[in-house]
Amino acid sequence: MTEMRTKPHYHVVAAVVVACGRCLCVRKGTTRYAYTTGRWEFPGGKIERGETARQALARELMEEMSLHVSVGEHLTTVTHHYPDFSITLEAYACMPLDADFALTEHTESRWVEPERLMELEWCAADVEIAREAQKRLESDCQIKK
Repeated sequence: MTEMRTKPHYHVVAAVVVACGRCLCVRKGTTRYAYTTGRWEFPGGKIERGETARQALARELMEEMSLHVSVGEHLTTVTHHYPDFSITLEAYACMPLDADFALTEHTESRWVEPERLMELEWCAADVEIAREAQKRLESDCQIKK
């Protein structure tokens, strides 16, 4: 009889950190999954037991980047099924409270203009968040003109 293995499911949060009309994007290093290695994502991480999504996001950005943020409105929630696991990813608009940060989990960071977000090679779960961020940022730019 073949053993049926259930793929793990993770509930995680992502920060759409915006400053000066640009979005903070981070590149993953080598991971155990070839389909995420070297791809771009929005910073964040897993929600721990007893945390709200907003608390988890503030904690993860401090742990991974030493970045203090103000967590704002919920932007979107995406569920994606990768070959080895599935993920529910809640994205929130964030404002940096510090100018400096240090990458410890990622190999590169970029502040990207909204019209260039879709030029990056995103992790599959982050693609819809990038589209939503682009739409919101471009809309904000139109209002300010």
